[in-house]
Formats: sequence, C-alpha cells, structure tokens
Amino acid sequence: MAKQNSVKGQAVYKDAVIIGTGFGGLGMAIKLKEAGLNDFAILEKGQDVGGCWRENTYPGAACDVPSLLYSFSFEAKSDWTRHFAPQNEIHGYLQHCAKKYQLTQHIQFNTEVSEACFDEEKGLWNITSISGEKWQSRVFISACGQLSQPAMPNLKGMENFTGKVMHSARWDHDYNLQGKTVAVIGTGASAIQFVPEVAKQVNHMTVFQRSAPFIIPKPDRAYTGLTHSLLKNLPLFQKLSRLSIYVQHEIRLLGFTWLQAMMPLAEAQAKRYMRKTIKDPVLREKLTPDYKIGCKRILISNNYYNAFTQANVALETNGISHIESDGVVLKNGDKVKVDAIIYGTGFKATDFLSPIKVKGLYNKNLNEQWHKGAEAYLGITVKDFPNFYMLYGPNTNLGHNSIVYMLESQIRYTLKSIKLLNNKGIKYLNIRQNKHDSFNEKIQQQVKKTVWEKGCESWYKTDEGKNTVNWPDFTFKYRHKTRNVNLSDYHVVKKAS
Repeated sequence: MAKQNSVKGQAVYKDAVIIGTGFGGLGMAIKLKEAGLNDFAILEKGQDVGGCWRENTYPGAACDVPSLLYSFSFEAKSDWTRHFAPQNEIHGYLQHCAKKYQLTQHIQFNTEVSEACFDEEKGLWNITSISGEKWQSRVFISACGQLSQPAMPNLKGMENFTGKVMHSARWDHDYNLQGKTVAVIGTGASAIQFVPEVAKQVNHMTVFQRSAPFIIPKPDRAYTGLTHSLLKNLPLFQKLSRLSIYVQHEIRLLGFTWLQAMMPLAEAQAKRYMRKTIKDPVLREKLTPDYKIGCKRILISNNYYNAFTQANVALETNGISHIESDGVVLKNGDKVKVDAIIYGTGFKATDFLSPIKVKGLYNKNLNEQWHKGAEAYLGITVKDFPNFYMLYGPNTNLGHNSIVYMLESQIRYTLKSIKLLNNKGIKYLNIRQNKHDSFNEKIQQQVKKTVWEKGCESWYKTDEGKNTVNWPDFTFKYRHKTRNVNLSDYHVVKKAS
C-alpha cells in the first residue's frame, strides 16, 4: 500500500488501525471487510504478511498443531502437504488470504508503531510510527501476538563474541553453516526443530541445555492424493476432519487442569520414547527433565533425540559462566570454541505490546499498569484504555489446542464492539473496573490449580511467577464468554448530540 500521509506530521484518519499481519491481523481485516467496514489500515513492521510465520524461517520450522485446525474456519485449505504444515506452507496460506480478500491495499509495510495515545476529548487514538508518521482512529487493535519479540539470555560477555550470532527467529540464511563449529543455547520448541537440521550441515555442534524438555513422538504424515481429493470435493469431510482434531486436542486440557492424575501416563510415554531412541544411559539421564510433565510446554519431535546419537553432536549440561570472543566458557572452567552461536531461547511472551508505548485515559501508561503482569478483560480489552482491543492478549494462549480458534472468538467480539460503536452513537467504551478485576481474579484462581504452577519456571510466567499467558479452561467456554458484547460491562460514553 502506498503511504497515505504525504504531509509530514499530518495524521491520516481511519476508523480502525490494526497492528500486525499474522493470523490475528489478517483475520480481523477480513471480517471488517465482510461487514462492509472498509475504512481501516494495517500497520506491519515487516516487508510481507505472515507475522511469526514470516520471521521464523529457521531450518525445520513447522507447526505443532495439525494443519486442518491451524487455519481459518472460513478459509479451508485442501492441499496441505502434511498433517503438520511446515513454515513455508503456513506463510503461503497467509499470503493467499491477504490476496484473496484484497487486504494489501489496506497494509502499510515497513511501518513499526512506537506510540499510541488516547485522546479522551475526541475519543480517538493517536498512533505514531518510529519514522514519525501519524494516524488517528476510533479503534486501535493490537494483533502483535505473544511471540513477536525474541528473548535473549542474560549471559556475561555476549557482546564480546566475534563469530556469527543469530536467534532462531532472526535466521541468517546467507551464513554458510557447512563445516562450522556451532553452539546452540536453548532447548525449547524452536531448538528441537532446527537442531537436527543444523546437525546435518556443521562439523560439530554443542547444545547447551539448562532444562531438558519433555518430548513425545510427532504423529506426522504426508497427505495423499486421495485425502486431498476428499478435502477438496467433500466439504463435510473437511469439517468433520477438523472437528475430530479439535475434540482430540480439547480433551488434552483435562490433563493440565482437573485430571492431572492423567499426566503420569504422558510422562511414561515420553520416557518410553526416549528409552527407545537413546540407548546410552548417561545421555538419557542428561535428557531427562527434572520436573513434572506439563508445567512447561510439551514438545513433539521424531528426530531431536536422534541428533544426539550422531558423532558430531554433543549435549552440555554444565552451566554457562560467560561468553568470550571465540567461544562459551562453562562454570567448571572448560571452554567450547565455536564459530557461531545460535540462540533458541524463545520469545518475550509476557511483554505483549512492549516496546510500544500505549497511553490511555488519565495519561495512564499500559506498560506501567502491567508492571506486575498483563491483564485484560477476556484477554481483549483493558480498563481505562477505551476502544482498544487485543488479539492473542493476556491469558489467551493455549497449551492444548489451536490459537486460531481463540483468535476467531476474539475477532468476533471485537467486530461486535465496533458495530456497537457505529450503531449506538457511542464515543467510546471503557470496561468497568469490577468486571475487569473479577474476570482476572477468576483466571488466576484457575491457573493456580493447573499443572503449569507445579514447581517449575517457564515462559508462561513473569519474573514474579504470575502466569499471564495461558487460558486455563476449555476453548469452547472461551467462545461462549465472547459470544456477545454486553454494554452493561462497560462505561458507555456517548457522542455529543
């Protein structure tokens, strides 16, 4: 989209401004257009749509939710190559959605938002990019997601390393790994995918593990021509297949919540898989987690363990002391010299909109308001930040099912809110304090009863130990809660007559 604010410092007005072009941003834009609400802009910091599926291009990148469920319910795709789609296919799917629904005319690429401030008198959001461009909008929608800001470890001397450094979310494909000696720091969801692929290229790789993940086999398979034909020609087959996957995944919640006695079965499966793959008892002991299964994300892979059976791959469990110019120094004094360091250390999932500065009523700063942990009503709207909606907001992540299902619920709620603003002559809606606080208190009470609270640290939690990430209930219950917008939940400020 061509830039619309040709006069420097002059704001462009839009009824709605959306940040981000992942599943949330594109899905929101599609539903706005379907409702005839075409006066909106999407601001995207990258050069293409896709969100995390544009940026995470590391070798082996793929989804750990089945393809048929990790897609929009209203935009079925019949030609997925595999049960679990690789990154390039998911990115291609999002590009397809943007093209089919003619969204590119609304998108301004290479535009990173730095600040958004609410003007109470006008009932408008003033939005500014890092380059100084400005927009005004009645509605401000964040679709940044929880997995957009890479997290780097706090290791002494990181800045002194003179070799190649990259994070899995910022992969440098121009760097030739062939014949290199590589350090991998981190063993999370991204690392278990790229480690086996990188191992095929490098002369030697040392994986530095702080905490071993629980891993179960990945039930992946290639889709046949017959499956493609059935999915394409029989819409009912497509819907039933999706429903079947949804139900299977939804049941998994029971193990995380009310039926935690089921989790030892999953732990036994994981350990049985490890014993089958890793014959060396010493290595197997190093790869065995020291916490109960479930409190950290359970990972799926068919080749991660196999990588450690190769002669050119070593697992290091001694803690890291510091980084020097040519390698990694362990706490026992040993040094591992490497040509490159790859960080598989995940994302700042609890930071949400940071570093964007968001100011609401009474000049309230959102990041300051969230200093003890992010909170939002339904994970969507925040007290004293009127007409501001979040997609994939606090406590709406899932440990058992597809986030796209949650996003569609949030999109529907946001769209209904916008229609109310338009049809009722409302200047702005501000969630009532009691509704906001009551919802979040109940969420935290529920979270404390889950396996995620059982004695381990994870990216689900803030530094203070508050889980601001996961939804602790069934997804169909979330959809029920977001089915309608109740004006009684809000302070309703009318436009001047």
